[in-house]
Amino acid sequence: MSQAERHLTSLMRQLANRDHVELVHPFSDLKSFAALVHVAECFGFRYAGVRLVGRHKVLHVHLVRSGDAWAQQRAAANAAAFPQVGEGGAVPGMHLNSLTPVPEAQPEVDLLTKVIRYDAMTEAGNPVQLRTVGVAAGVLFLLLAVVTGVYSVLLPLAVLTPAFMFGSLRVNTARRAKLAAQLTAAGCTPVRDEAGRERFVRPVPYPA
Repeated sequence: MSQAERHLTSLMRQLANRDHVELVHPFSDLKSFAALVHVAECFGFRYAGVRLVGRHKVLHVHLVRSGDAWAQQRAAANAAAFPQVGEGGAVPGMHLNSLTPVPEAQPEVDLLTKVIRYDAMTEAGNPVQLRTVGVAAGVLFLLLAVVTGVYSVLLPLAVLTPAFMFGSLRVNTARRAKLAAQLTAAGCTPVRDEAGRERFVRPVPYPA
C-alpha cells in the first residue's frame, strides 16, 4: 500500500466516525494536505483551519462535518459514485491510488493549498507573540550581560535577537500580503475569526 493510500484509508475511517477530524503528518507537504482536504470536502466535510503544535510546529489541519444541505447531497452522491476510497478504488478529484489531482480538480486543490499556507503563516507569525519574544529575549541577554560581565557576547545577542525576530515578522507579513492578494483575486473573502486573525473563505458551493 502506497503512502497516499494509507493517508486515504486513515482519512476515510475518520470521516466515517467523527464530526471533527484533524489531519496530522509531520512529513506531509501542503499540497498533500490540500488534496486530502479536497477529498474530505467531497464527502461532506469542510476545511476549518490549522494549528501548529509542539516545539517543531507540526501542522494540524482541522476539518468539520458541514451542516449545509448541498454539502450532504454532494457527500451522498460521491459515496455512491466512489464506494471504495481508501481501499484501492477511485478517489474523487484524484488520479487512482494517489493524491495527485486530476486536471478538473487542480484549481480547487491549488486554492486550498494557498488557504492552508496563509493560515499556517498566520499561526507562525503571530505579531504580538513575536514582538514579545523578541523584546523579552533582548532584555534577558542585557540583564545577563550586566550580571555576568560578559558584554562582548551577550550585548550583541541583546541587539541581534530582537532584530532577527522583527525581521522574521516583516518577511512573514510581506509573504502573507502577497498570498492575500492572490486569494482575493481568486474570489476568496477576508474575514476575522474569533481570535481576531485574518482568514479567507473560499467561494461556495465548491465544485463537485
